[in-house]
Amino acid sequence: MFHVKHGGYTVNFLLDCLKAFAVGGAICVIGQLLIDLTKLTPARILVSYVVSGVILTGIGMYGGLVKFAGAGATVPLTGFGYSLAKGVEKAVDEYGLIGALTGGLTATAAGITTAILMGLIMALIFKSKDK
Repeated sequence: MFHVKHGGYTVNFLLDCLKAFAVGGAICVIGQLLIDLTKLTPARILVSYVVSGVILTGIGMYGGLVKFAGAGATVPLTGFGYSLAKGVEKAVDEYGLIGALTGGLTATAAGITTAILMGLIMALIFKSKDK
């Protein structure tokens, strides 16, 4: 087993990686099953993942999964919903009702900006082709 010194305590690095892989993989397996076994479009599945992350965070279930699996729970699209919900929660605590409108975007601004910039860069580098 790998052990990594971090901040004065030992972290079982391999176990953390396995937990992240198992949870992230399970989330992806569910998505693949939805694609294969239902008539849902991939876009609807992706949106339902984000909404599920928000709902599970709102009812207090997703935070425990994030503590257990780390990146395995925050990297998939359900993690984006988690970030939106946590941002709204924090902003409402700080600014009141207006935080419900601004918190989600504030919390996810870096991810959204990165996605837009990477899309732009890929569009400039590669040429699209007709099918």
